[in-house]
Amino acid sequence: MSAELPDYYFRVRENGAFVYRVDTENRQRRIDMDQIAVVNIRNGQIKPHGDRELSEHELEVIRDWMAERLELQEYRDIDDIHRAVDYLNTTAHWAQSRATDDQLEQVTDALLLAMHDLRTVLVRKKADRILRNRGED
Repeated sequence: MSAELPDYYFRVRENGAFVYRVDTENRQRRIDMDQIAVVNIRNGQIKPHGDRELSEHELEVIRDWMAERLELQEYRDIDDIHRAVDYLNTTAHWAQSRATDDQLEQVTDALLLAMHDLRTVLVRKKADRILRNRGED
């Protein structure tokens, strides 16, 4: 463990985080974590924990973390989609070159339905973008 701990710790959860102030300046030289807030990334809400009032510095640290977290989530979302494209390519190669009839029987319907659903959404979204762009010209 590094000698210098951060002043704040964010316990990430699905839609935000619990925010803790980290304290190592106590007589027992233990690490104490005091919950100071709950953060909701989806709606931007910062709720102080209990009767606590957050300082401007604490709010700034939390807002900075929220901005970084949103940026990371956006990066991960698009990265996951690029990986999905790779998986589709790998799956096509597997189906063509190595899959047995039994294996194909197990996955064909699920894959076809998922790909049909994805194609329908992508075609509709692309058409919407084309129509919107034509309207801007």
